[in-house]
Amino acid sequence: MGELRIGTSGWSYPTGKGTWNGIFYPPSRGRKSSVPGFDELTYYAEHFNTVEVNSSFYGPPKPDVSRAWAARTPQGFEFSLKLYQKFTHPSMYKAKHLGDLPATPEELDALARVNQADVDQFKASIDPLASTGKLGALLAQFPPSFKDSPAARAYLEWLLRTFKTYPVAVELRHSSWSDHIGETLGLLDAFGAAWTQIDEPKFRFSIRQNWLPNVTSFYYMRLHGRNAAQWWTHGATEDRYNYLYSTEELEPFAETAVSARALVKKVYLYLNNHFAAKSVANAVAVKHLVEDAITGDYPPELVERYPFLEKLVVTAPVKASHTAS
Repeated sequence: MGELRIGTSGWSYPTGKGTWNGIFYPPSRGRKSSVPGFDELTYYAEHFNTVEVNSSFYGPPKPDVSRAWAARTPQGFEFSLKLYQKFTHPSMYKAKHLGDLPATPEELDALARVNQADVDQFKASIDPLASTGKLGALLAQFPPSFKDSPAARAYLEWLLRTFKTYPVAVELRHSSWSDHIGETLGLLDAFGAAWTQIDEPKFRFSIRQNWLPNVTSFYYMRLHGRNAAQWWTHGATEDRYNYLYSTEELEPFAETAVSARALVKKVYLYLNNHFAAKSVANAVAVKHLVEDAITGDYPPELVERYPFLEKLVVTAPVKASHTAS
């Protein structure tokens, strides 16, 4: 049986209506925790053995930051990181970073094009994790607008070749990729890349999935929630992740994870329905369904909000002892 790693997408949500503070973490007083010296990552790592880093999508972490992440987590803990948006979302990158530049569209396209400096910077940012054995997978998450075409396929091939020394999971969302499933699998398999399996509200051209592993090295699953009403139209981005899976909804994913575990060396399953720590509650539920050990004490506030956890976890108030070493 391969390793099974279950966690959440991100560990720090200090602001907004869906903050984790006061639910999974102690309430905050201004910018500080109400528990002196409390460290979110250290506390998180007492409960889960992996986390998916979303912040790397908005900018590669500085090496000192990723080095600190490694130091604040126990041996065997793993971080999976999203690739920087410049690699997968050039339009978003242009809008955020280049929108005010007095340049022609052609010049903006050139500036948004990935270069060797971008590659070197990202590799340097994750090296402290890779060198300590704490790097899980790299996630190349593409938007629905990334459709199968000769140009897109050539770019994906370049990306996989560029990061071929790392485990890479590729999240494709447009049905054109599953329309040519043989060619897509052939490309991913050639570089040992896992085809990311996702659960999210569907749209007309949503990719079709069979939930089967395509490589034997690892399997990568992401559950985004099913808040269809706020997925495309919402007041704040966090609103789309305001969804709590029922046990019945989680059971097929738990069964899939167990089946995949028998076929691959490692399974990563991440809950991205992070609003108000719903991903934490659902991650615990999945661990229970797959008969994985539920470690750490959980705050009473989390159990009060999600009563189904009462029979699954040990509760204890968060104390100052939960700090980084």
